[in-house]
Amino acid sequence: MERLGTGIGWRPEIADAVERMPGIDWVETVAENVCPGHLPESLIRLRERGVTVIPHGVSLGLGGAERPDAGRLAALAERVEALGSPLVTEHIAFVRAGGALTASPLLEAGHLLPVPRTRDALDVLCENVRIAQDALPVPLAVENIAALISWPGEEMTEGQFLYELADRTGVRLLIDVANLHTNHVNRGEDPAKALAELPLEAIAYVHVAGGFERDGVWHDSHAHPVPRPVLDVLTDLASRVSPPGVLLERDENFPEPDELERELGAIRGALEKGAAQRTEESGTAGKEVSRRTEPVREDSRQAESAREAAEPARQRLGLAQAALLSALVAGTPVPEGFDRVRLGVQARALAGKRADVVAKVAPELPVILGDRYRRAFLGYTHGHPMTGGYRRDALDFAGYLLADGRCEDARVRAELREWWLERSGPAPRSRRPGVRLARATRRVLLRR
Repeated sequence: MERLGTGIGWRPEIADAVERMPGIDWVETVAENVCPGHLPESLIRLRERGVTVIPHGVSLGLGGAERPDAGRLAALAERVEALGSPLVTEHIAFVRAGGALTASPLLEAGHLLPVPRTRDALDVLCENVRIAQDALPVPLAVENIAALISWPGEEMTEGQFLYELADRTGVRLLIDVANLHTNHVNRGEDPAKALAELPLEAIAYVHVAGGFERDGVWHDSHAHPVPRPVLDVLTDLASRVSPPGVLLERDENFPEPDELERELGAIRGALEKGAAQRTEESGTAGKEVSRRTEPVREDSRQAESAREAAEPARQRLGLAQAALLSALVAGTPVPEGFDRVRLGVQARALAGKRADVVAKVAPELPVILGDRYRRAFLGYTHGHPMTGGYRRDALDFAGYLLADGRCEDARVRAELREWWLERSGPAPRSRRPGVRLARATRRVLLRR
């Protein structure tokens, strides 16, 4: 596996700082936020300097019951080619459910949700990973996710689940040590046990990120400093294997560059501490770790047999995921066996994230609505699950406010209507100077 070194998540908000930061060997960018024909100048300059750029997907839903969408796979492959990446990564999660497979409305989570660690889910995930591998021009690595909720009736631990996935498909693993810590707090899972069960030789690289604890629940925010317990999990991992690469993730609440550099220094220190422990133990029995020479992908006959086995599993998994997601975003009854309190926490977190992302996708809405934006949006989420992505969600929210007189302020209603008309038609509204002047004049008059 290629040695990547130390990296940081590239985000537009810190692009200049990342370019100036010493000791950055590679960066990772959210795949869906990059347009292959119009790469950000910062990423182009980094590539020209020899910095590796890896696209990190968030929307495939490899853990979902449906097969991966061919269009999404093609788009991901285009980004790989445009960035000249040696690797592409995604998540072991489902992000949508329902639709034709279950004869129910298609729902979007807008978030990465955990798959049950069952034989059914593993069969489906393995086939989905193979489909993705065949469609992508470079090796695929998949990431373990953080979770607030646990599925009832799970048949494997996280380590066992990931081991079998890598063994059956040959897929690489992106191990997020912050997510291992999150699952330790939220689900009582031992990070050391998970690491001991992993096929460590399949690791492509490692994520490190911050979060915070509130009321006994750990929130994987990517907006806070990396805490000591996460660094300790990284040290434990480094005591077992030398990871090919380690990357600091930060998505919000960006600190000054000096603070990011200090976090990178703490990450390097945790790696060095683990490496020293590994060297010390190399002459003894050391820790028990799972080792194989190389992940072995199933041959064609095994894969065909797995495809046949996955069909009824897809149906069962689809029904279970649709029931869970509907309870989270549409207010339907909680499926049997789930913790109602935890599902409530997750549902509120999903609604809050929807409000935050829509505010970024459509920044005019918080400006138009002012302090009323968040309260109005959270009210909208009750009974209005997301069905077509965040941009569609923003339009639907505006339409919801405009309908039935929910927006009583005449000025706000006029601005909101103008915004909605500008974006809801099949084509952009006329850009001719005369038409634009008339619209601008109307807006000024309405504000008086």
